[in-house]
Amino acid sequence: MVYGFLTLGASPFFPFRFLITSLSSSGVCCDLEVDVNGEETFLLDKKIICPFSGRLSKLFDKSINAKRNKVIFRDFPGGVENFELIARFCYNNGKIDINPSNVSLLYFAAQFLEMNNSVSGNRNLIEKTMKSIEEISYWTWSDLLATLKHCQDLQSSGIVERCLDSLVGRLAIPSEASPCASTSSLDSPGFWLSCDTRSTKSLKDGFSQATWWFEDLSILSPDMIEMLIKSMVSRKYNHVIIGRFLFHYQKSKFYTASPDEKHQVLETVIDMLYTLDTNSISCKSLFRIYRVVLNLNISKNSRNKLECMIGSQLDQATLDNLLIPSPYGASYLYDVNLVLRFLKAFLCGGDQQVSPMRIKKVGSLMDMYISEVAPDPCLKSSKFLALVVALPDSARDSSNELYHAIDIYLEVHAGLSDEEKMKICCALNYEKLSTEAGIHLSQNAKFPSKSAVQALISQQLKLKNLLQSTNNTKLYTNSPCNFIETKGKAKKDEAWEPTLYSERLDISVDNEKLREHLQGMQCRVMELEKVCKKMQREMAKIMKSKAAAHSSSARSLPRLCS
Repeated sequence: MVYGFLTLGASPFFPFRFLITSLSSSGVCCDLEVDVNGEETFLLDKKIICPFSGRLSKLFDKSINAKRNKVIFRDFPGGVENFELIARFCYNNGKIDINPSNVSLLYFAAQFLEMNNSVSGNRNLIEKTMKSIEEISYWTWSDLLATLKHCQDLQSSGIVERCLDSLVGRLAIPSEASPCASTSSLDSPGFWLSCDTRSTKSLKDGFSQATWWFEDLSILSPDMIEMLIKSMVSRKYNHVIIGRFLFHYQKSKFYTASPDEKHQVLETVIDMLYTLDTNSISCKSLFRIYRVVLNLNISKNSRNKLECMIGSQLDQATLDNLLIPSPYGASYLYDVNLVLRFLKAFLCGGDQQVSPMRIKKVGSLMDMYISEVAPDPCLKSSKFLALVVALPDSARDSSNELYHAIDIYLEVHAGLSDEEKMKICCALNYEKLSTEAGIHLSQNAKFPSKSAVQALISQQLKLKNLLQSTNNTKLYTNSPCNFIETKGKAKKDEAWEPTLYSERLDISVDNEKLREHLQGMQCRVMELEKVCKKMQREMAKIMKSKAAAHSSSARSLPRLCS
């Protein structure tokens, strides 16, 4: 469609649109055709338009007297409607109503057409728009949002920064409240009404004091959100609230976004979350974001940032969080490589110090995870080994759960060589196995013979140390007064106290003989347990009698006079 602007002699009057068929019989001067973004064509008077535009003046400097010229703008800011505003400005001799709803569009268009002071003198449109922007502190919340909405698809400028800075400044004021229930009604007539004079009490009731603005700012583009968050962080705004807003923004944008838009939104949200304090971000929400990421091909940098954030909070994760399906094309059931990356990020510490308590929580979580993935027949021994040795020995107070997981894995993967089995068993701390687990391991045919021997030797050493500790404590607690009384009893105990021994085993002997020998050692361990329990009972009696003796002695002492 083609539009034109009429003039009467040298004096312009109120411009209006009309079809090109009407222009052919009007006789007005329309010697300039302007194609705006391929949408519509305007027929204008060069003598009226060019004095305001440096770009057009330079273009038609040598062809000002030509009968007809045509200009094609393929990327005019604001499109057809904004170009009409510029034409009205020129035909009205540099006069136009500038307000928050059009100031950004006029500013960008004026820059595009070079409508500066050197061309149009005191009718400089760039200067007029900048004066309006300087009054931004008096704009309402709705005015700021409207201006930002118009700037969504335009290049960054001082207007966007000023609007965002003003928004953040108002968010820092506890009494600030949204002037409209939601920007979902941004295009409704009520949005454009100023709300400064009406009470906002009812609106405050509908929003949390800290989060009432979430829905309003969810209309912003990812680029603007990035600028907004950086401004909030620089002003030391509450990181917990910022994190909650970013999760809300991602969720609200995904309802109507295209795949490419979802890709950009996710990367922006992840990059901004990465700038916040780790403690301010919910681990559960991060895992929710990660499950969304699985279906989108985001950049490797953003993915690494997300994995690093999750890894730094691995002690807050649950088993269900870690059971993420393996990538497409992988044979194993769960993504073990991902969990290994989480562990690496956790052990590196990030901004937090990895305390022993946190490491033990992760150790307990990993034992459950290893038990869950152990039955997978497609899980390679190298990956399973990487899981069982990923954490330091201090992460586990007991190796029972790890032994149980290894037992399951060896049962499912019976075809492993003894060398592969021993590599996996090296992750076990035999000293942290309970007596029952150690005995079970010694009889477990799925484990290598060497591993079974190590388990029994470890149990023997543990009991030997316990007996020595008990004897030392017993001798220490015996006083000269009751030494004679307990001497006979001690000799009696020595008569049946077993002698610990450790025979040198030849691993290369026949397996049957080795099993028989291990069973003999097992009986010895059980005998030592009985000895230990009996000595503990004797110790309890001695301590009880000693406490009673001290009590009676204290009562017999005379009271000193003061």
